[in-house]
Amino acid sequence: MAPPIRRKSKTEEDAFESDDDNILDEVIDAENPNDTLENQGVDLDEDLSLIIHESAKRVTNTCMDIRRGENVLIVCDPTTGEIGQAIHNAATERSDRVLLIVMPKGRHHGEEPPSPVANLMRQQQVIIAPTKYSLTHTRAIRGALRDGARVATMPGMSVEMFVKGGMQADYTQVKKKISDLSSLLRRRRLVHVKDSNGTDVEFEVTWRDWKLDDHGICNRPRMITNLPAGKAFVLPKEGTMNGTIVIDGTWESTLLDEPLELTIEKGIVIDIKGDSTAAQIRQQFGEVASKLKSKDRELVWTVAEFGFGMNPEARLTGHVLEDEKQLGTCYFSIGDNSSLGGHANVGIHIPGVISKPSVWLDDIQIIDDGLFIV
Repeated sequence: MAPPIRRKSKTEEDAFESDDDNILDEVIDAENPNDTLENQGVDLDEDLSLIIHESAKRVTNTCMDIRRGENVLIVCDPTTGEIGQAIHNAATERSDRVLLIVMPKGRHHGEEPPSPVANLMRQQQVIIAPTKYSLTHTRAIRGALRDGARVATMPGMSVEMFVKGGMQADYTQVKKKISDLSSLLRRRRLVHVKDSNGTDVEFEVTWRDWKLDDHGICNRPRMITNLPAGKAFVLPKEGTMNGTIVIDGTWESTLLDEPLELTIEKGIVIDIKGDSTAAQIRQQFGEVASKLKSKDRELVWTVAEFGFGMNPEARLTGHVLEDEKQLGTCYFSIGDNSSLGGHANVGIHIPGVISKPSVWLDDIQIIDDGLFIV
């Protein structure tokens, strides 16, 4: 683990690069020798450092609203070091109590960070975590939230994502649009989703269960957000979903060449059709199911979450962090719904995005062929 990067005076910055900066650069280059801005598709004719800095300021100033004297911890790994450095630089313009930690790259989503990092988290007012794998559902983050931190996680963030698309949204406006949904959702319990590929599925929701806080503004203690942000989502009422879902946008972090057709009965996927991806999904979920008690194995196929994107700048890129936020799309997740209050505690949770759905809440249509109309 590289040491925290200290804040330097202007004189020091002009005179030389610190040893810490050199260490971080070496770690980043060793991990991602080809992960340059040019290779990620960013226009090299633009002033890239300015673009990256402006994105970092959007995180520190708008999303997190860092205040003078707050303890701020930026946690990155060797795959996201360039982003971590940019956020660190922006944060030091707001507070003089900022640390940047480079931890080893994790192996999967939800893996606990090293104990020194977890201990540091519990001493912060603000935690920003651009890492390869998500720290959102770790004990370390939950402990920091209980102690009053506010947290933004950015799993899988690349430089290209950081300077384009969903990260460029006006999050104040995104928050307003999502907040405005509350009156529309109130007392509506039946959701109907259709599209031209054959999606036709209905299910019930408890209207009070809609989550409307994924809007990118994380400015109070014990708040947590993903960035890029911008979606409204809910737990489908267990046992109520029936019909067909055709995933044509992305599945997990893969842009689909051929749609996936899921047949749903009583909230459970009973069949999945498609190209080789369908076979891979059956194998993946089957391996998870084999580790569960026999009575729980069917639950891996629970339709665990439904949501729709509210970020007008988000794109379908093959990265789920951004894909499910695109305005006019919707998504269904299969697997674990325990974090939303359901009973399928199965340890796998994978979303698929429908690119141009039509969505009704009771008798009110909110999306028409991928166009948000309310």
